Amino acid sequence: MMKLLSLLHVALLSSFHGAVLSHEHHLHSRGEQALIGDPTLAINGIPFSTRAYWMRQANIALGQPCPFAAFGTVIVNHTGTSELGELVCSGANNRTLTGNPTLHGEMSAIANCTAILTDPSGPYNLSGSDALAAFSSLTLYTNAESCPMCASAIRWAGFREYVYGTTIDALVRRGWGQIRVSSQEIFRQSYDLPDVARLLGGVLTNETDPYFFWQYDPEYPCPAGCSRVNGGDCKAD
Repeated sequence: MMKLLSLLHVALLSSFHGAVLSHEHHLHSRGEQALIGDPTLAINGIPFSTRAYWMRQANIALGQPCPFAAFGTVIVNHTGTSELGELVCSGANNRTLTGNPTLHGEMSAIANCTAILTDPSGPYNLSGSDALAAFSSLTLYTNAESCPMCASAIRWAGFREYVYGTTIDALVRRGWGQIRVSSQEIFRQSYDLPDVARLLGGVLTNETDPYFFWQYDPEYPCPAGCSRVNGGDCKAD
C-alpha cells in the first residue's frame, strides 16, 4: 500500500492554488464562513452519495445499534487514488467504558488515527511530525455536531474537512445537555490557525437523528434493530 504521506504530497501540490484562494477568501470574510446549506452539493468534488456512505460508516462505528451515547466518528482520506476514499480510523464515545470524560467519539477517533499513522508496523509508519501534517488532508465525519471541545480539537488538528449529521440545536431540543456553542462559532473564532477547513453540516440527518431522539422521549421509536425494554431504554434485539 502506498504510504499516506506520499498521497498527501501529491494532493497538496495539486490543490495548492485552490487552497491559497480559499484562504484569501477566508481571511477576507473574517468569521463569515457559513455552513453548507444544501448537503447534496458536491463539495471539493465529493458527491453526496460518498458523503452519505461515510456518514453511515460513522453510525456503524458505534459497534452496536442503540448505545445511549451514540456518537460515532470516522476519519477518511479523500486525497488518494480511491474514488470512495480510504478509511484511516474510527472512534465512538468511550466515556463510560474508560472513565475518561474527554473521550467523545471525535477525540477517540483522533487518538486512534495518531496511533495508526505512527505505528511502525502499520501501513503508514509516519513520524510524529509527518502524522501531524497528514491531518490537513483528512476528512472527519461524525454523526452529530461536535461539542466545543471536539470542534476545537478538529481545528487544532487541521482537518481538510469536518462533516457532521445531527445538529447541536436538534440535540438540545431532544433533551440532551450541551454546551451551546456551535461548530460554526468555533470556526469563526479560529481564523488565526493556519489550516483552512471546510465545514459541512446537517448531512444525512434523516438517518443520524434517530440515534439521538429516543433517549429522553419514551414515545420516539428505537433505532433499527432495537426495542424498548419494559417501556424504558432502547436495547438491541
